[in-house]
Amino acid sequence: MIVLYAYIAQSQHQHLIDKYGDLFTDRFKAKILKYKRWQDAQLSLLGRVLLTYGLNQYYQISEFEIGYSAANKPFLINEHIHFNISHAKNIVVCCIADLSIGIDIEYIDYHLDVANFSAQMTENECFQINNSKDKHHDFFTIWTQKEALIKADGRGFLLPPASFEIVDNQARVDHKQFYLTEMNIHTHYKCYLCSDKPIVQKEVQLVHIDVDMLP
Repeated sequence: MIVLYAYIAQSQHQHLIDKYGDLFTDRFKAKILKYKRWQDAQLSLLGRVLLTYGLNQYYQISEFEIGYSAANKPFLINEHIHFNISHAKNIVVCCIADLSIGIDIEYIDYHLDVANFSAQMTENECFQINNSKDKHHDFFTIWTQKEALIKADGRGFLLPPASFEIVDNQARVDHKQFYLTEMNIHTHYKCYLCSDKPIVQKEVQLVHIDVDMLP
């Protein structure tokens, strides 16, 4: 299992657009060009660039096609390799694995009013957050875990965040067991992997990709 991550860089933005924009479908390129902020455009583009790089470098897949499930989860057509992409603030992460996977990264925003998300939490989770010495840290830990599980499950927000609870990095959803593990990428971010099979963290290869060094 490979987790690639990269930081966006304004100095490289036009170069990335020029170099990689035409490698993807017209639909994806149009999506990139619609963004008003360069940050949003580059976050989306870099996710696809990391996927392309990772598939080629680690799985010897140079050409691929992306399809979408009924719940809009992307997957590789005619491949047994799974992937998932997430981004927050200045970081993009892409996980590629031979098992179904979900990944989420969140920036720990201390200006966020976490009380606005109480309806998305269970009673126990609300109690934990409200009684925490660092409410934002605990909130983003729980929220990132939930997002990763929802992505691994594949139904998107058809699976309500408040309908399940994660205890000791595990959760049972509709008779299916999920396992989570934390990826320590940056102290100001939370990042979790989730799968319906146990994840052995020492077997997860975490790779930082320097945008300046991309081929």
